[in-house]
Amino acid sequence: MSDERDPEATLDEWKETMQAEHAEAIANPDPDEDHHIEGVTQVSHRVTFEYDPDADSLERDEIERVDELTDPELLSCACDVRGMTPEEAREHIRAARESADE
Repeated sequence: MSDERDPEATLDEWKETMQAEHAEAIANPDPDEDHHIEGVTQVSHRVTFEYDPDADSLERDEIERVDELTDPELLSCACDVRGMTPEEAREHIRAARESADE
């Protein structure tokens, strides 16, 4: 017996379903959840070390920040809606506040 489903079509169906669920979660936040937007970003530092021959160890000597803090491209909400663009995050938090005001 062979599976005659097209793997590409199955993947496309799954993507469409996930995108629809994501859009629904953004537009219709759960009013019983806590909503605040958060993101994770990194700032790089250059760290130099001095060698301590007595302890045979490397000791942190200097730390230099080599780039500036930037906002992350994807954001999340405390209610577990993840992977939102800034526009989607604004839509989500507006909808959450509107439903809380009702």
